[in-house]
Amino acid sequence: MKKFIFLILVISAWLYSCGTYDSGYSGDLRRGTKGRALSYSETPPSGMVYIPSGPFLLGVNDQDITQSLNANVKTITIDAFWMDQTEITNFEYRQFVNYVKDSTARRLLSEQFTEFVMESESLEDEIQPVLNWRARIDYRDEGQREILSSMNYSEEESIFGRQEVDIRRLAYEYAWIDVYQAAKTRYDYDQQRYVGTVVNAKGEEEAVQNRGSFIVRDRTLIYPDTLCWIRDFIYSYNEPFATRYFWHPAYNDYPVVGVTWKQADAFCHWRTEMMENSRNKYSRGHNYRLPSEVEWEYAARGGLQGQLFPWGGPYTTNREGCYLANFKPQRGKYDLDGGVRTVPVGSYDPNDYGLYDMAGNVAEWTANAYDENSYSFYHDIMPSYTYNATTSDPAVKRRKVVRGGSWKDISYFLQCGSRTFEYQDSARSFIGFRCVRHYMGTR
Repeated sequence: MKKFIFLILVISAWLYSCGTYDSGYSGDLRRGTKGRALSYSETPPSGMVYIPSGPFLLGVNDQDITQSLNANVKTITIDAFWMDQTEITNFEYRQFVNYVKDSTARRLLSEQFTEFVMESESLEDEIQPVLNWRARIDYRDEGQREILSSMNYSEEESIFGRQEVDIRRLAYEYAWIDVYQAAKTRYDYDQQRYVGTVVNAKGEEEAVQNRGSFIVRDRTLIYPDTLCWIRDFIYSYNEPFATRYFWHPAYNDYPVVGVTWKQADAFCHWRTEMMENSRNKYSRGHNYRLPSEVEWEYAARGGLQGQLFPWGGPYTTNREGCYLANFKPQRGKYDLDGGVRTVPVGSYDPNDYGLYDMAGNVAEWTANAYDENSYSFYHDIMPSYTYNATTSDPAVKRRKVVRGGSWKDISYFLQCGSRTFEYQDSARSFIGFRCVRHYMGTR
């Protein structure tokens, strides 16, 4: 009997020592992380600046010349976040395009060449094939070259037989969970089923079947609409920009334009995916996204309360008479500010948060749906109003908030509190975007 009791004590001690708790556990809750795990300190993301949390007055600071009455003054408090120091450039967006082009090519090659496929275990213990990015594409191989030729324009659509990638083949497919629809439902543990309804991609209301009902699967063509330069200004010569602006290295550091709201959102998902696949496990879990319009205005103000422009003060010039942003000065003398159309990002001084071009150059997409009355129902902590418009929704529900003004706008639209909109499926030569990332923790 004594041997049995001794054996039980040994086993208990072994289980205790190998468990979650250490030998000094007294039965009470532990405080802090010493000896338990690495303390977390967020590394500043590349190309982003830290925007501290704080309150500010949301809304216009001057006359509402559009008489739209859509920006009532309201006190708002914002969480800390990271924001791109400049607008996303042509060079940066081309990385997204090249990724989609490369993944499309590898997917085609994987159908006949096994080296482009790797096996990976899923959470359900099923073997799932994934693309092997380490395998090199050999354009000298006749078999690979023949398969990849299917990505090019057909003979009828090619110019003098040139081999050019058909941009209609460059689609980014991704999935995300609509937490807003999920929050409107609940799970009945007694009946073991979801209670509530969701709106599907067709705009139809249906009962929740399982967790998959909240998953939205999207497919977006990601190549910018380069013809927007001509479409936006019919009676203007903009062919050089339509044919060269996006791909030519002379415009590498210029803000990308001709990108729809859907494409900007897809870029954020891709950027998040690249972070999730990084080797640094402590960098995972970060979601890049478009800023809410309130985050955008808070960041644009740079901590200066009640000022018209990001640089402070009521004027668009400094003491020497130099313009402080790229916009439409006076009565159309575009070149007085140093640029006729867009200029390289960071060409003007940053605001007090270190952000460039929060006024002028190109206007910027935000995450929010546009509603003239949204300020009246906004919450006063991190307000945001989003709507996932479907193809069956009327045009008024496809409006997204645009902020900052652009190279073709007068100074009113450069004001921190000015807001306007564009349709989410429209591409413009004067609208770009930048990303934000939530700060882990508070400080």
